Amino acid sequence: MRNSSDISSFLSVEGSETDYLIQIRSLQECICDLLFRNQALRMELMERQQRQLGASTALRQNNKGDPMSQLFNKVAIVTGGSRGIGAAIAKHLAADGASIAITYTKGAEAAASVVKEIERAGTRAIAIQADAADADAVTDAVEKAVATFGRLDVLVNNAGTAIPKSFAETTLEDMDRMIDINVRGVFVATQAALKYMSDGGRIINIGSSVGERMMTPGLVAYSATKGAVKMFTQGLSREVGSRGITVNNVQPGPIDTDLNPAAGDWAEPQLAATALKRYGHVDEVAALVSFIASPGAAYITGANLTVDGGTNA
Repeated sequence: MRNSSDISSFLSVEGSETDYLIQIRSLQECICDLLFRNQALRMELMERQQRQLGASTALRQNNKGDPMSQLFNKVAIVTGGSRGIGAAIAKHLAADGASIAITYTKGAEAAASVVKEIERAGTRAIAIQADAADADAVTDAVEKAVATFGRLDVLVNNAGTAIPKSFAETTLEDMDRMIDINVRGVFVATQAALKYMSDGGRIINIGSSVGERMMTPGLVAYSATKGAVKMFTQGLSREVGSRGITVNNVQPGPIDTDLNPAAGDWAEPQLAATALKRYGHVDEVAALVSFIASPGAAYITGANLTVDGGTNA
């Protein structure tokens, strides 16, 4: 098989027309050989990457009881974990080795389905009915999770609601509902969790990109509640930092969920505001939460991290 040094030798050859034709033919063969070798190398590299990806996936799927799992022997509570972003977060944390408690308001079947999926993968999980607007129910849910699993390491304040309306149409009842769930619910769950949370624990709030920069019509009241979560995150991070507990705020942009479907009435202006020109997926939010919950994120606290496809860029 020829190499690139063969090609340079052809450039200095002198002789008859027949000699030139022979050399041209040889040059063509050399180029074909090089192209073949390049293609073979590319195929080998692709096969190697696929083997590595397969090994990584298998490891993630089988590490539930593995002491090397990043959340082995940890316990996480995910509020509003029966669907959408919350369900994806619960599954990701379980895949990282954590035992999971999810809360839900309605839809016991959906909550049970998330629990069964986690259990089939080899991790413990429970579902607890608790409306995020009911302070007593939220406190009881935290205590039940701790009683069941014996400890608490991660709290994900995911439960939230939006009532898209122009500000002129927003009622006090609408505002009270969003404050009760999006703000008061976060306060109550966090206060209850801190009584039991291990040093070095994680509090992860699910805010919104509109809590930092408001670009979507109809979300004035909602954005105000998520702005409150942003500042709550920053303030609390300083109060609990001495215990090694980190507090961070994940701010999704347009994510395809039941609350904000990609084909919904409010989708067009949100889609137009993104740099990537698409809605995000729940797993893309869950992946960031998974990292923040991990030991590798121990020095990240008081941060507001957007997963918004460039909406706030």
